[in-house]
Amino acid sequence: MPMDLKVGNVVEMKKQHACGCKEFEITRTGMDIKIRCIQCSRVIMLDRETLEKRVKKIIK
Repeated sequence: MPMDLKVGNVVEMKKQHACGCKEFEITRTGMDIKIRCIQCSRVIMLDRETLEKRVKKIIK
């Protein structure tokens, strides 16, 4: 069962980004999900399966 990920949610990842932040905002959903780092605003696009494995928790 896929996670309930929606545009605008903030998620905490298991590993931190190169800038040191673990929080990302979801900007696009579908089979591929686009996330934006809260601290440095870098955009990353991952397939849903990979993202669901890397998410630790949904913050809001």
